Amino acid sequence: MSNARDFEADFFFKKGLRLSQAKQYEEAIPNYDRALQFEPEDSDIWYSRGDALYNLMRYSEAIASFDIALEYNPGFEQAWNQRGSALDNMGRFQEAIVSFDKAIKFQPDNYCAWNNRGISLKNLGRFEEAIASYDRAIEFKPDCCWAWYHRGVVLRRLGQLEKTVASYGKAVEFKPDFHQAWYNRANALYNLGRYEEAIFNYEKNLQLKPNYYWAWYFRGQALYNLGQYAKAVTSFDKGLALVPEIYDGWYMKAQALSQLGCYYGAIDHFDKALEVEPKLHKAWYRKACCYAGTGNVELAIENLKQALNLYPQQYRQIAKNDSDFDGIRQDKRFQALILGKVNSQD
Repeated sequence: MSNARDFEADFFFKKGLRLSQAKQYEEAIPNYDRALQFEPEDSDIWYSRGDALYNLMRYSEAIASFDIALEYNPGFEQAWNQRGSALDNMGRFQEAIVSFDKAIKFQPDNYCAWNNRGISLKNLGRFEEAIASYDRAIEFKPDCCWAWYHRGVVLRRLGQLEKTVASYGKAVEFKPDFHQAWYNRANALYNLGRYEEAIFNYEKNLQLKPNYYWAWYFRGQALYNLGQYAKAVTSFDKGLALVPEIYDGWYMKAQALSQLGCYYGAIDHFDKALEVEPKLHKAWYRKACCYAGTGNVELAIENLKQALNLYPQQYRQIAKNDSDFDGIRQDKRFQALILGKVNSQD
């Protein structure tokens, strides 16, 4: 091949690489195509073309490019690895594992391939094998935050919460701006009942991603569980400012307000929850409790009827012993409703 052809191929290849580095993948592909006109058997060009297609989520085309790269260079472990990732993204998990195994065969210490293999195994529900694969990735690269993170995901699926917390802890140790790891670690701590630690981790997440509704919501839940109702209200407010259409946020803010004795504010927020989900039986019941707290027997009974319409046996039993109704318990209308002498539909 003439030097001129080599120079032409090199020019277009390098131009494609520059465009890929700038994430201008659509523009990069024609340059790889031009380079291949001069060097049609160059595995690096085929790989780079496949990588650009991969980043455009054109996975079938990417695999075709990787396959040609591997035809010319069967030991190209990077192409095997990226091919596996494309197959995984297409839901072809078993084929992906075969591809990752090829990458590992040619480069046994390829921590990326071990990590990606773990992801495919996780996607197949083969959790123990996935953990073993993540462990190999960590063996070769102890600071591989993604392996620690995905290991945490699998441990959570297995219900091993203490190990989950530890694994996410390693992920954020090596990547302190890993907002999803902070959030997932917070959730594991929350499920362990370690609410103060959970709040700290939610706040770490929110420093990095302040508009994440669920972090504000579960932070509020943790504060509520600690009896810090005023702070919980503020946290729920932050979440509701971002996503007002999720009824649980309105419901939990109302719950916190009711714990503070702000019955009318609570009622208003239970109503907002019911605007989103009219069959939210617990909101009807809690509204009844709040009206009972204000001494409004008629509205307490009216809202209790709504709860009973949805879950009669459950709420009739709960209301019998609920101290929130102590102020109206001797009222004949309340007694009749609880004893089932009045049809809740009436």
